[in-house]
Amino acid sequence: MTQFRFNLRPGQSIFDQVVFAATKALISGELSAGQAFPSVRGLAADLKIHPNTAHKVIQHLIQERLLEVRPGIGTVVAQLPAARAGDKKRLLQQEVQQLVVEAKRVGLDLNEVMDAVETQWKELDRLLEVSRA
Repeated sequence: MTQFRFNLRPGQSIFDQVVFAATKALISGELSAGQAFPSVRGLAADLKIHPNTAHKVIQHLIQERLLEVRPGIGTVVAQLPAARAGDKKRLLQQEVQQLVVEAKRVGLDLNEVMDAVETQWKELDRLLEVSRA
């Protein structure tokens, strides 16, 4: 059984949505280091996605060092890696650009965007605290 939430939203690739949901679960502590991650078949069945998409998701998470394959055990959640300096800037730049474009599209101003970011930051911190308790 998949241990993270996923709600399909039209207009965005299923791959991106599942990667985001899994990454959020890892960062928020819903999934912890050493915990078994579903197999390709299990992920595909649980989320009702194509097995090829599930395979791409798992391979991507392995490449990003969020999952690791342990012989005889299977795929497990890895210790969160320390981000490499270049990765931080590259990843954040792309995400911020998407956020700014979407915020401008719907007519938000900078203060509204900053408030939304702060709210989400605090929510993830709260989830982390709950998962550690």
